[in-house]
Amino acid sequence: MFSLVRSAVLYGIECRMISVEADVSDGLPGFAMVGCLSSEVREAQDRVRTALKNSGYRLPPKKITVNLAPADIRKSGSAYDLPIAIAVMAAHGYLPQEALEQKFLLGELGLDGSIHGIHGVLGMVKEARKAGCSSCIVPLANLREGAVIQGIRVYGAGHLREVVAHLISGEHLPEESIDIEGKISEDKNRAKRDFADIRGQHMAKRAAEIAAAGMHNLLLSGPPGAGKTMIASRIPGILPPLSVEEALEVSQIHSVAGTLPGEGILTARPFRMPHHTISPVALAGGGTNPRPGEISLAHRGVLYLDELPEFQKDTLEILRQPLEEGEIRISRNSGQYVFPAGFMLVASRNPCRCGFFPDRRKCRCSDYEVRKYLRRISRPLLDRIDLHVEVQQIPYEDLVQGSSEEETTTQIRARVLRAQEIQRERYDGSTYRFNAELTAADLKKYCPIESEEERHMKQIYEQKHLTARTYHRLLKVARTIADLEGSTQIAMRHLDEAVLYRPTELLM
Repeated sequence: MFSLVRSAVLYGIECRMISVEADVSDGLPGFAMVGCLSSEVREAQDRVRTALKNSGYRLPPKKITVNLAPADIRKSGSAYDLPIAIAVMAAHGYLPQEALEQKFLLGELGLDGSIHGIHGVLGMVKEARKAGCSSCIVPLANLREGAVIQGIRVYGAGHLREVVAHLISGEHLPEESIDIEGKISEDKNRAKRDFADIRGQHMAKRAAEIAAAGMHNLLLSGPPGAGKTMIASRIPGILPPLSVEEALEVSQIHSVAGTLPGEGILTARPFRMPHHTISPVALAGGGTNPRPGEISLAHRGVLYLDELPEFQKDTLEILRQPLEEGEIRISRNSGQYVFPAGFMLVASRNPCRCGFFPDRRKCRCSDYEVRKYLRRISRPLLDRIDLHVEVQQIPYEDLVQGSSEEETTTQIRARVLRAQEIQRERYDGSTYRFNAELTAADLKKYCPIESEEERHMKQIYEQKHLTARTYHRLLKVARTIADLEGSTQIAMRHLDEAVLYRPTELLM
């Protein structure tokens, strides 16, 4: 007897529909599984057989064959336990095949028949809706995550017996309803770390505002304790709230990685802060069955790299391609996986290994050691960072002043939102969303400058020995500064301020 259950397989962060087919026939008793399976999927036969027995369903001694089709896609993970068990039961006649039509199932089985949570449910339910399924049964632990997808009924089950009862007699299973827009609005009104907590550092805060307005990359340099991490951690608060589409996109990535919160959806822009000992694979993503790394987990948010020179050189060089293209590609024998990487890079570093250069009263590093430390960050990577600002030690007067004298996150965010609204209108109908995304081919169209400003830029280009990439980034930063001012034209003052944020080491 033959039966079929629909499920899905993860392919990077994308999902593809598969059919779990089961056939029961006379012959030598056995349980065979085929379909390009990893070892953990092959182990499902023992989990399924034992879970069925402990749930009260005895399988007669028959020859059981299970196929996960199509066979040219590798299947990994434990999400297929539940659909395999239901397909085997239907093939034995415990369930009518009609009860499985337009149903979508996934979940890991415990030996007692309990259903455990898995990764990637959000994307799988989304794919099930796209394929025309009428309902999904997911682990109870993943119910809120699956319920985020509208237009399809999503049920949560905690035990195999509950699923069987639901399919046979329509017994009630828990459902959830998630108000995505309400959750995003709730997060928007939630108190965040405030820029008013930072005393002084007006130039650094101005650079952070420009970076947030145009989604530019930012490097903060300065001694320990000057406030670099405080500034970086407050940048997500001045970014606009996630749209519904962005929230679903970001949540799907975190669902695959297993970092999605219990609410089932991410409503705040990601802020990822990996330690400098992180491996290249953990940063970029990958593995035998490729999963997203920190670069992709920071998509639509901020990736903060503290103590940038302390990272392995090979790890840092991985950033070059995703910073340019907004995505990262990982090639394996099974195919090429593309992970999104539309993040803002914010990094910080000390001026030397001890952190006190050029204060020779405290710094004992030689000039050679200082140069060697700074050169641990390659020129091509530094070239891709739009803004560089020196964060100085805070004067005593700034340190003891009241927080009421400092601008708040709300005030700065209002200016950032206005600048991004200008960009939204400017790039309407194009592939761009922010100034930082502009390519060299469209700079003349979106960042035109008058003849006087062009002569000024020519002089800077020749005197400072700029690269073409640096020149283009200067124009994009100047465009953002003009947007913050509400100016339709890039003026001399905007160009001069943009040059101010290019470090000497990049201009020579």
